[in-house]
Amino acid sequence: MTLLKILIAGVFAGMAFTATHASASILDTVKQRGVLNCGTDNTAPGFGYLNTTTGQMEGLDVDFCKAVAASVLGDAAKIKFITVTDKSRFDAVLTGQVDVVFAHTTIKPARESSIAIDFLPINFYDGTGLMVKADAGIKEFADLDGATICTTQGSATETVLAAAFKARGWKDSKVLTYENLEKFFSALNSGRCNAMSTDKSALAAWAGNAPKPADYLILPDTLDKSPFGGFVVANDSKWRNALRWIEYGLFQAEESGITQANLAEKLKSEDPFVQKFLGSNGGGYGKDFGLSDDFIAQAIKAVGNYGEAYDRNLGPKTKMYLDRKGTPNALWTQGGAIYSPLWN
Repeated sequence: MTLLKILIAGVFAGMAFTATHASASILDTVKQRGVLNCGTDNTAPGFGYLNTTTGQMEGLDVDFCKAVAASVLGDAAKIKFITVTDKSRFDAVLTGQVDVVFAHTTIKPARESSIAIDFLPINFYDGTGLMVKADAGIKEFADLDGATICTTQGSATETVLAAAFKARGWKDSKVLTYENLEKFFSALNSGRCNAMSTDKSALAAWAGNAPKPADYLILPDTLDKSPFGGFVVANDSKWRNALRWIEYGLFQAEESGITQANLAEKLKSEDPFVQKFLGSNGGGYGKDFGLSDDFIAQAIKAVGNYGEAYDRNLGPKTKMYLDRKGTPNALWTQGGAIYSPLWN
């Protein structure tokens, strides 16, 4: 074989390898493995939390993990929860340790551009807040000039606090970082920190689950907006698109009044939209995403619609009750921002 032929053969072999590699998707890997590796926190009540009484993971992020497992594998139990922290969550996706992360992560442009991840739809709207001991005499952020504020390592809150200090000309205020929410909540209690700062939902959860919730005060200030979204490794459109529409399906199910309780009835509906949405009459959207036609029905069966998942984890019967009314976390039909694109 001449040198030219060898080079040409090498080029075509490289092209073939690249095409094969490009066609591989995490969706195919998860199906072959038969288990979803889902990264989430285990110290964030309401979102990702290990209930020490039941030994079970629970929270809104956990329910999104379960919805994905149910949609992709037909069984919400076919899931392995892998604990991630604010610092480790991105590496966990990039190294393939997890297939997807749902861990109260703020969507920011620098994260998609420099970390090589793709975000999924916003599933919760939050804001950066601060919590202090109620007896500390601190009533607002302005009272924390010169104070020590704690947050988690690798979180967006570090940047938010640095910008807030600079904007106010504060030179003596300090930020201490800890591995997770549990550790810096302990730092607040021990007096190592004058305040703890993270998303207001997490602050409400920790205060609500404390032995004496009245011992804590969440300050009225919101330092920055914080929209949460899950994320996957960048440039795997097959996997990303499947997960995007699983989430949108939970939003649409709430808008359409489809719940866990009435799912069996809705599967018998004569409404063409409902039939296609749930994949109940020989059609559906599953083939568009490499899923079964009833993938949305499987997700609803596992966790309910978005509103049901929200109420179970953050609703009026929980210790950290976060009212959706009048907030972006309400459906768009109720003045909020939870919104699914058209399905027809």
